[in-house]
Amino acid sequence: MTRLPLPVLTDPAPVEPGGADDRAAQLHADCGNCAGLCCVALAFVKMGGFAFDKDAGEPCRNLQEDFGCGIHAQLRERGFPGCTVFDCQGAGQKVTQLTFAGRDWRDEDADREFMFATFHVMRPLHELLWYVVDALARPAASALHTELDRAYEHIDALTRRSAEEIMRSDLTGERERVREVLIRASALVRAGVRTGRRPTRAGRRAQPGADLMGADLSGQDLRGVDLRGARLIAADLRGCDLREADLIGADLRNTDLSDADLSTALYLTQMQVNAARGSRATRLPSRLRRPSHWS
Repeated sequence: MTRLPLPVLTDPAPVEPGGADDRAAQLHADCGNCAGLCCVALAFVKMGGFAFDKDAGEPCRNLQEDFGCGIHAQLRERGFPGCTVFDCQGAGQKVTQLTFAGRDWRDEDADREFMFATFHVMRPLHELLWYVVDALARPAASALHTELDRAYEHIDALTRRSAEEIMRSDLTGERERVREVLIRASALVRAGVRTGRRPTRAGRRAQPGADLMGADLSGQDLRGVDLRGARLIAADLRGCDLREADLIGADLRNTDLSDADLSTALYLTQMQVNAARGSRATRLPSRLRRPSHWS
């Protein structure tokens, strides 16, 4: 039976005040401790940023025996920009190492389809954890930290159960419960930023769910605006100040973030950053990595 090295994943994340950084560290993808789940469990198509079509459950032809990628250093050049965008937020190593105790989908006694299905549920649970950890790191939302701590502990406990129990998770219900407290945390964080400031014309366009595809917002002061769910595909946000802006669910595909300040943007994820364009001067939250494909 093939087993992978076991990382420290079995102990619950710290719950003491100030433990947000420790929790966030567990929500970063660690491909070395994963069985290549994203390269097998997920389907992809040529129109979605991949060089060929692949069905869910079919191993990518670039996946190697050690679960590494044979063209990792040339993914974009070889027609796989979609791979450089994806980030599982730590769900892959959690399913591989904790839920399935180091087994991989090639093991004879492992139900590969069940493992893949568990990965599909674990991913959104880890995304919820990421948002909660972000809110916990905000001093302005300290009045909600106890409630946020409970939300974190509840979801984290779900991710540490058996595969059968994880599959029974009510994702819709979990999202709704977390959504309410995240909105309140966002309002607290953004309130002080916007107080007494007259919104610019661009700022008035920046609203939840706004269709800003291709919009020119370059150089605008967008501090503290609510852009949750906004469509910002190919928008020009060069030089924008997006500190404390709520970007949860915003579509940043091909958005130009060159020289923009997102250092304290709310609920920003690695996948959003990976999907955008940026520069060396773009400022990101400390928990996020600068994509290698940025100039």
